[in-house]
Amino acid sequence: MSVTWLDGLAGWGLVDWGLPGWNLPGWPMVAVLAAHFAMGTGLGACYFGGLWWNACLFASGARLVLAIGLIMGRFALLASFLTLASLEGALPLLLMALGVVMVRPLVMRRVKATAR
Repeated sequence: MSVTWLDGLAGWGLVDWGLPGWNLPGWPMVAVLAAHFAMGTGLGACYFGGLWWNACLFASGARLVLAIGLIMGRFALLASFLTLASLEGALPLLLMALGVVMVRPLVMRRVKATAR
C-alpha cells in the first residue's frame, strides 16, 4: 500500500472530523473542500458585487431604504454561509473565507473598469 499526502491528512485530523458522514477517504474530502472554496468565491462575488450596487444607490440618494435593506441582506447572507461552513469544521470555514477574500480584487477591478 502506498502512502500519499492524503494519508497524511488523517494524521492531522483533517479527514476524520468526528462528524457523521465526514469519515471520507482522501479524494472525496478534497472534492468537498474544493466545493467550499468554490462556494466562497461565488459568495464573495455576490457580496462585493452587491457592495457596488449599494454604493450606486447611496450615491444617487434615492431608495435609501432599499440600500439599507441590501446591506443587511449581504451581511446576513455572508454570515449564514460562513456559519454553516463553521459547523463543518475549521478547514471548510477557512477555505470558504479564503474564497471570499480572494475574489475581492477581481470584482473590484471589474467594477473599476465599468465605473470609468
